[in-house]
Amino acid sequence: MTTIRPALDAATRAAIAARTEALFRRSGALREGHFVLKSGRHSDRYLEKFLVLQDARATSELCGFWARRYRDVDGNPTVDLVAGPTTGGIILAFETARQLGVRGIFAEEVRAADGSLRREFRRGFRIEPGERVLLVDDILTTGGSLLAMIPAVEAAGGEIVGCHVLVDRSGGLATLTSPLTGRVYPLFALWQLELPTWPAGPASCPRCAEGVPLETPGAGGTGTAPPA
Repeated sequence: MTTIRPALDAATRAAIAARTEALFRRSGALREGHFVLKSGRHSDRYLEKFLVLQDARATSELCGFWARRYRDVDGNPTVDLVAGPTTGGIILAFETARQLGVRGIFAEEVRAADGSLRREFRRGFRIEPGERVLLVDDILTTGGSLLAMIPAVEAAGGEIVGCHVLVDRSGGLATLTSPLTGRVYPLFALWQLELPTWPAGPASCPRCAEGVPLETPGAGGTGTAPPA
């Protein structure tokens, strides 16, 4: 019979959070300025996760926190696969799955004919009915990337056993409620902090009001643009 590991105590959670913060700070991933986030909101601080994820040793250590949680007391995995959203979630899902000895897959953003966006498992990836799925991602602001994956897993008949991120920058305010089933999934973060965000424009964003140039983090580097 499988024996599940007990939940982490407060001291262990605090130690994991401190170590995650240390790895982010060591890499220079916590930046200050005026940034537009993927959600379209603005912030005066930004977490550049790829400065951490480029470090294979740091990434392995962070994913190890998740992998240990999803092994039973005999060392066997308690999930059948790990899934993450593009782009950072690919790295995290693969490394966590590697440590657990299970499959690692990713969901891509797809635009429907009506213009709406959703997440799909493509490229031959499959989730069989009843498979236990661990969802992982890097930085959570609104929860949109993880939330968009949930219907794809549920529609395939997969059982979501956990939703985890490296950093929850919402201060614990984000929720994951499936738009398909209405089920609410608990969210777990290695490091939780509150970084305020604002709608674009000088009426809402203090950095816009101050005229601070807007930076747009992206795949081609950090570009700059005039304040919104």
